[in-house]
Amino acid sequence: MNKVILMGRLTRDPDIRYSQGAEPLAVARYTLAVDRRFTRRDGSSNEQTADFISCVAFGKNGEFAEKYLKQGTKILVTGRIQTGSYTNKDGNKVYTTEVVVEDHEFAESKAAASGNGGGGYQAADRPAPESASAEGFMSIPDNMENDLPFK
Repeated sequence: MNKVILMGRLTRDPDIRYSQGAEPLAVARYTLAVDRRFTRRDGSSNEQTADFISCVAFGKNGEFAEKYLKQGTKILVTGRIQTGSYTNKDGNKVYTTEVVVEDHEFAESKAAASGNGGGGYQAADRPAPESASAEGFMSIPDNMENDLPFK
C-alpha cells in the first residue's frame, strides 16, 4: 500500500501549468513544510525542524490549488509517493521523489490563518502549558472531579 498523509504549510505559492491538448489539465506543484520533532541522543531536549515535501496535484486538485492555496496556507494532504529519474543537461542521473496529491483540504480556519484566533475560542480558554505534568496530562482541580463524564 502506498498512502501518505501530511499536514504542513506551503513554502511558496503553487506553480500552476496547463498541459497541451484538446482538454488542458491543470498541474500544480508546491512544497509543504512539515514539522518534525526529535530528541537529541543524550535525551536532553526535544528539537523541532521541518521536512520540505514536494507535492504535485493534477486536474481538479490542481485547479483548487491555483484558486485557493498560497504561501503560508496550512493544509492536509493525502496522496501517494511517486519516484522517478531523469538525466540532466550535464549527463547526470537525477532521482526524484514527490507526493501525488489525491486530496487536499484546509487545516485551519480562515480566521486562524489571518491571526485573529477564529470563532469564540480564545487563548485564555486554554490551560497554560506549565499546568501539564511530565507525562503530558493536566492535573484536574479537586472541585472538578464530580463533574467529569467518566470515573
